Amino acid sequence: MKCNQVRLNCGTTIPIIGLGTYSFQNDREKTEEAVQMAVKMGYRHFDTAKIYGSEPALGKALTEAIRDQIVEREDIFVTSKLWGSDHHDPVSALKQTLQIYLSLVCLNDGKTYLKSLGDIILLFSRQKWDCVGASASAISLVGRLNGSWILLAVPPAVNQVEMHPMWRQAKLRELCGEQNIHVSAYSPLGGPGNSWGSTAVVENPIIQSIALKHKATPAQVSLGWGLLKGASVIVKSFNEDRMKENMGALDLRLDDRDLLDIAKMEERKIMSGEFLVNETTSPYKTLQDLWDDEI
Repeated sequence: MKCNQVRLNCGTTIPIIGLGTYSFQNDREKTEEAVQMAVKMGYRHFDTAKIYGSEPALGKALTEAIRDQIVEREDIFVTSKLWGSDHHDPVSALKQTLQIYLSLVCLNDGKTYLKSLGDIILLFSRQKWDCVGASASAISLVGRLNGSWILLAVPPAVNQVEMHPMWRQAKLRELCGEQNIHVSAYSPLGGPGNSWGSTAVVENPIIQSIALKHKATPAQVSLGWGLLKGASVIVKSFNEDRMKENMGALDLRLDDRDLLDIAKMEERKIMSGEFLVNETTSPYKTLQDLWDDEI
């Protein structure tokens, strides 16, 4: 089974279900095993980040899969991201992360990268990766990023944000659609199992009722909603059964009644980012500052 894909404004295609490789334990062997298993299941989109510590394990697992002719390199889409700790020198950080060939580089919190865009685009022009993107939830920031990158003739292709039935991102999705920026959803199930995550999405009575109606699982309903809204979804599980279950969302067909019911759910951002806010060392003094008054 192979994931469905959508074409990005940079010309390449992105599989609409991706496997996230963040692991609190950062167990390299388990990460490699999970990636190898995912490739055999049909996953072709893999998400990592410098801060995750999973780039070496992901690179090794994919290299072996390609060497063993389980998959072709051109069929694999790899996203990596730079975190706040690299804001002072994003170009050096990119050079380190580009030791593996990437399909997409996303810059977390694009506010602090605007001043370095010229050097970043120079790296892009040397064909080290296929597309540039952002991880920027704020609507005002998407506008500023797009305007700045267009001046450099490289518009962002992807915006990776928290998105699920309880944080639907309607305005942001509309803006990204107008600017031909693909939205990729992290924590599309609300991040259950993570220290900051919640089971509120998959345990919501509306989601569970829809799952019962379609003989699906709550996870498949949540993922199916994101896919129906045109986003790609980044799921995170190294459990074989869960990985298969998540891929099953591709076969789910939600109807108009389902969408209307989901639209009634109370909205709540689960990863609010309090740890990024303080009055001394952080550029963000309040949550409103961090999210441009959108939370």
